[in-house]
Formats: sequence, C-alpha cells, structure tokens
Amino acid sequence: MNYYIIIPAHNEEKFLSETLSSVLRQTLLPKKIIVVNDHSTDSTEQIIDSYVSTNIIVDKLNTTSTTEHLPGSKVINAFNKGLSELDNKFDFIVKLDADIILPNDYFERIAYIFKGNPKVGIAGGFAYEKDSSATWKLNHPMNKDHVRGAFKAYSKACFIAIGGLKNAIGWDTLDELLAQFYGFEIFTDNSLKVKHLRPTGQAYNEKAKILQGKAMYKMRYGFLITFIASLKMAVKQKSYKTFIANFEGYYTARKENEPFLVSEKQGNFIRRLRWKNIKRKLL
Repeated sequence: MNYYIIIPAHNEEKFLSETLSSVLRQTLLPKKIIVVNDHSTDSTEQIIDSYVSTNIIVDKLNTTSTTEHLPGSKVINAFNKGLSELDNKFDFIVKLDADIILPNDYFERIAYIFKGNPKVGIAGGFAYEKDSSATWKLNHPMNKDHVRGAFKAYSKACFIAIGGLKNAIGWDTLDELLAQFYGFEIFTDNSLKVKHLRPTGQAYNEKAKILQGKAMYKMRYGFLITFIASLKMAVKQKSYKTFIANFEGYYTARKENEPFLVSEKQGNFIRRLRWKNIKRKLL
C-alpha cells in the first residue's frame, strides 16, 4: 500500500532526527515524507536539510505561523500546508509528530490493518513515555479505542469523508467521531508500542485548557457530556483547575455563540455515541 507522512515541526532539534530515522527504518517505506518546518528558530531546518540531501523521499516545506504552542490550530495549520504539496495517489495518510520513535514494522502493520478491513478508517498503536526512573511505561488515554494525535493514520476513503483534519483544538477527537458518523471503525493495536519522547501536554498552557472547553461546545457535546468529560480530564491530570478552565471555555463559547464544527445531525450522532460509551464503561 502507498502512503504519505506529514510531520509538523516547530523547534524540534532535540527529537526530530530520532523520528526521521525511525521512519526511514520502516520495513514498508512511505512514498513521501513532508516535514513542515513551522517557524523554527533552532536547528530544526538544518536537521531536515541533512535528511533531504540524502533521502529522495524526504521533502521540506518552510512555513510561518505563531510561535505560541496551542494544540490544534498551529499543528493542523502546518499539516494542511504539507497536505497541499501532495497528490491523492495514496492508500492511507499519516499525521506524525516530530518526537516519536516507531517500531520498524509499524507502517507495514498499519497497511495490513487497512488492507484486511476496509471498514477501518483510523488506525494506530499505543503510546509509551519514560517515567521518573527512565522506564518506558504505557501512557495512553483511558479510552483504549482512541488513536493518539501524535501518530494517526487515515485510510484515503475515511480522510476524504471527514473532510480532512479540522484546524481547531480537539481535532484528534473530532476526526474519530466523524469517522464513526460516516461508518468507519477505529482500530488500535496494543502490540505496536510507540515511544513518545516528550511527555504529553508538557507545552500546553491555561489558554489551551480553556480552548478544550470551547471545543466541547463546538462539537455539540452539551452540558452533561461536557461535565463528565471535564471531570474525567481533571481526575487524570490531578488538577481541579482543568475542570474549571474547561467550563470557562464551554460557557464562553456558548455565550459568544461560536460556530459549531459539526452539523446538527452529526452533533446528535456524537451525543448518542458519547452516552453509549459512558454507559458501557459504567456497566
């Protein structure tokens, strides 16, 4: 199967070489790797250039955006600029962070998943991060059916159906909700252990947490599901401030009547799906 990889990179000199090396070790290589150098001020561009000069499948795209790290808008803006450089001659497409080390057979296994079941729209492995004793430990969301935004692979049919990736925080939840709305399945393979070199959420700030609440409003979660989701996040992060920030974002978006990211029909589907998952976990 043919596939493309897009890697948004902003000041990733510490990790980028390891990420690119792990991609180039794949038993099934991509047709093209586009590294989007997003306004980097360190040696990120020089690292990209060193790979471009020695690997025909690696390309660089320079772009300029805000230096503020906000999950969603910045990274998806860079991803979409990389996407504009590619054709549509692929079987699946990958959004990959610049701080990831993949198993050597990762994409061979992902291709096998897509080829074996055309209903699968999004596929991926599980994230591992180093703990305080430098031991690699599973650090995946409580929802084991979720593929982390750091390494998401989309079948071509699914990617087209969901309209690509939304330039907003919460994109890596919305994509899976919309994929299911259009009849696709999410597949996670817990034998694919992905090393995530930067701890999750390390660069997120209070503004980002408020934007998460706004995203819940714009995905038409409604009050009760937003309450439960915010409480779940607060418990996981061990911070009541997360809960408060989420609701501040939710009510601000509602008060300002911000535009929704999904249609009313899609919103109804999303709420039904969310309630179904909540009830399944309680029983």
